[in-house]
Amino acid sequence: MSTPSSTPMTEVIVCTTCRPPGASRDETAAGSLLFEAVQRLQAPPSVRVRGMACLSSCGRACSVAFQAPGKHTYLFGDLVPDAQTAEHVLVCAGMHAAAPDGNLLRNQRPERLRSGILARLPPSLEVSEA
Repeated sequence: MSTPSSTPMTEVIVCTTCRPPGASRDETAAGSLLFEAVQRLQAPPSVRVRGMACLSSCGRACSVAFQAPGKHTYLFGDLVPDAQTAEHVLVCAGMHAAAPDGNLLRNQRPERLRSGILARLPPSLEVSEA
């Protein structure tokens, strides 16, 4: 899915099952709280948000990923499940959407996403059929 300017849509994926080590399973998962906080805000038109059970970054909860076709994919962890982090997630998602290759320079990212990076994956290569 593309925006009117043909820029690929950035997808923000929030792990809804993330729990910091030792967190009680009787309480709402911190990842679910972060997902709800992100959903309460207005995402930029070039950004889609979805929750997903388990991004396999359990030791670094809460985690969020940014991905789009032809762009770098990022995975962040150790996020605080609150309104300020939710705002920073959407600002960073807008930056990802605006960057031609999805590259997010550390010093330009919102404060809460300057650390906690778990992975930066290159765009997938297109395979042409011969």
